[in-house]
Amino acid sequence: MADARDIRIHNKSDKPDNIVLKETLTEEQCAGIEAELPAFLRGFFVYLKASLLPLSRLAYLRDIRFFLNYLIAGTDLTAAGKPREIKQGELAAVTAADVNIYLDYLRKYKVERDDGVYIYHNDNKSLARKRSSISVLFKYLYRDGLIGKNITDGFDPIRLPKAGDKEIKHLEENEIMLMLDAVSSAEGLTKKEKQYWEKTKLRDRAMLLLFLTYGLRLSELQQLNTGSFNFGRGEFKIYRKRGKEAMMPISDTVFRAVRAYLDTERPAPLSPDGPDADALFLSLQGRRMTERQIRQIVKKYTSIALGIGRDEGYSPHKLRATTATSLIERGNSIYDVQELLSHDNITTTQLYAAHRKGAKRELIKDLEWDEK
Repeated sequence: MADARDIRIHNKSDKPDNIVLKETLTEEQCAGIEAELPAFLRGFFVYLKASLLPLSRLAYLRDIRFFLNYLIAGTDLTAAGKPREIKQGELAAVTAADVNIYLDYLRKYKVERDDGVYIYHNDNKSLARKRSSISVLFKYLYRDGLIGKNITDGFDPIRLPKAGDKEIKHLEENEIMLMLDAVSSAEGLTKKEKQYWEKTKLRDRAMLLLFLTYGLRLSELQQLNTGSFNFGRGEFKIYRKRGKEAMMPISDTVFRAVRAYLDTERPAPLSPDGPDADALFLSLQGRRMTERQIRQIVKKYTSIALGIGRDEGYSPHKLRATTATSLIERGNSIYDVQELLSHDNITTTQLYAAHRKGAKRELIKDLEWDEK
């Protein structure tokens, strides 16, 4: 696959070049995996391309490649040495019991590499997605007559927690203020972290405020450009899942934070004509920040607010949950919150309403048994 910086985009759409580039690179990753898989699955690849978004398609292809590698290394169902060599008849011989054994294997398994042994653990939510990938594959093979039986009815069910079974992790109001204070004052940072903070505090504050104010997804923030912002109109554009666009009003706090970063701290892009030239958030090397880099920054400042280790800090998605719960706690309509966060289903937004801050605390106040 070509490196992102070797690609030149001739973009005639209204999408920013970085969005088109990301889609292109995802398509190339999909094509790379397809080249590793059996040629008789070509029709299945076309089906996935027509049915799924690129990132979802990539996840399905990765799951299927992993499954085929498992058949090679962990069973006697195929004589192939690599996934592309697996024959149609060998897949046709796979039974529901074989798939169920595979799913059980996925719960916890180890991979030995040159630099050590890695232990992988999948919860039921992850297992359900991997089960779905295999189900889609075998349903397609049956539908197109490539195998003689639909084995997916025999796949063991995977129990997923009901909505509300798990506590939704988010920052409380006082923790939000502690986090913002940390990014403004360097309180709680190590000596080494303070060296970077001196050069990136305005950038980091702007990122955190965008997450908190708009409930942005990690990919939505990472793809922001300077050209996404129209300060004269007081709005900026984000690109949602499924290619949707949304215009957001710029709050006064975010306006000041982003302007301060742009005016006094944003480094020069590595290449004035390169793919990162318009990126809003740049690393100290002048490149668009990666999702991993942004995730680490969020984990760092949330860990300070929570008083926990850096590795235990919250992900950007927990800040999205913080936005939802904070808005609902202030009495805003869940339908308005749904619109802001671009939830496809109102039931997703209702989960945050069910976890209102202090709801349990208020209830137990009515059950104080000590005499006053």
